[in-house]
Parts: sequence; structure tokens; C-alpha cells
Amino acid sequence: MWGGKTVTVVFPAYNEEESIAAAVLDFKSTGVVDEALVVDNNSRDRTAARAAEAGARVITENVQGYGAALRAGLRAATSDLIILSEPDGTFVGRDVKKLLAYADDFDMVCGTRTTRELLWRQANMGWFLRVGNTVVAKAMQWLFNGPSMSDCGCTLRLIRREALLDLVDQLTVTRSHFLPEMVILALLRGLRVIEIPINYRGRVGQSKITGTLAGTLKTGFAMIFLILRYRLFSPKRRE
Repeated sequence: MWGGKTVTVVFPAYNEEESIAAAVLDFKSTGVVDEALVVDNNSRDRTAARAAEAGARVITENVQGYGAALRAGLRAATSDLIILSEPDGTFVGRDVKKLLAYADDFDMVCGTRTTRELLWRQANMGWFLRVGNTVVAKAMQWLFNGPSMSDCGCTLRLIRREALLDLVDQLTVTRSHFLPEMVILALLRGLRVIEIPINYRGRVGQSKITGTLAGTLKTGFAMIFLILRYRLFSPKRRE
């Protein structure tokens, strides 16, 4: 609990049995997380069992996709403050307190992995990914009159429950370009958004999204097309 408000951390998980328990325990050890919610997205290993053993509430999302799993987690979470994270060890549990420190003043608090001083040696954030993330994030910033942004694809973020209820039914993406849509919808609906630097470590196993050049490019182009679609065909920002 934080400032009298309950806190849930949502982990989308697909075949993450090697890392899920450690991730759940790391975030719960902060003393401010009331619930760890793991969304098992058709895992073929013991992800669900390991998560439950670590004290998480486990739900299942049968529609395959990173975005589908996150949407299911957002709908299932009942806390006042909902935090999205990864189950692969890339994020540090104590960074939730950085996000929570801004929760009174902002509706959505997004992490950025582009601060070099907080990039751990094994992190999958070379110059190509860092530049690509920054360019796409700046496009969102300029096209949707957003705050200063430098990372379009950082999962670690917080959203207040009342803000989530305002946009959850508008979310459409089920694949890996879900995160920019969440930010764009928040900006279009006049929500208060800020980005802050967080730690980014090497993951356990290989990324299913940016683990290959082909996967990285596919996700990047999907994000760009999503931004252009919203810019050209969405109503103006709500003040």
C-alpha cells in the first residue's frame, strides 16, 4: 500500500518459468505491493505454477499476444494503482517507489530505459534500440502534444485506476506494439503523463519481441503505423 492506496503489479507471462518467481518476490519485497498479478498467456512450461508458489494471483489469457495479456491484467486488477512490469528480471522491484512518488500528481507514470547511467551491462539496449525507441517516442511527443518522452516501449509504468477506467475500453492492440497505444490514448483523453528514468537489466532468456533484428523491426514499424493511424484518424485531444 502507498499513501493509503492499494497497489497491484501486473506481469504478462509466456514461458517464463525460469524468472517469474524471482520477479514476483522482488516486487513484493518492496513492502508497497499488495498484489502481484501474473497473466499466463498460454505458457507451455510451469510459469503459472512457479508464479503461484511465489504468492502471485494467476489468471489465464487465451488470446495470444503481449498486448492481449496486458489488457487482461489491467481488466483483472482491482487496486487503486496498477503497475505493469516484465517477468524476465529486466526491471528492479525498488523502482516501483519511483513511479509511486509521482502518482499523486500524474495519471500515468512511464519509465524510460534510455538513461545510460541506469542501463546495466547485460541489458538489451544497444545504440540501435535506444535510438529507435527515442525517435518513436519523440514522434508521439510532437504529434500528440505530450510531455518529454524518450522511450516508446518501456513496460514498467503506473496508471491510476480512475484513469485506467477512462481508457481501458478503447485499447485495441493485442500484439507487441500495445504500449504506445496506451500512451496515445491517455494523451488524447487529456490525462496527465510523465516519464522518469528507471533501471534496466539483462533479462533471463531471450526476448520474444526484440531478441532478433527481424522482431525488432517488425515491432518498430507496427508502432509507427499505429502512431500515424491515431494521428490521422482520431479525434482531437480532449482538454
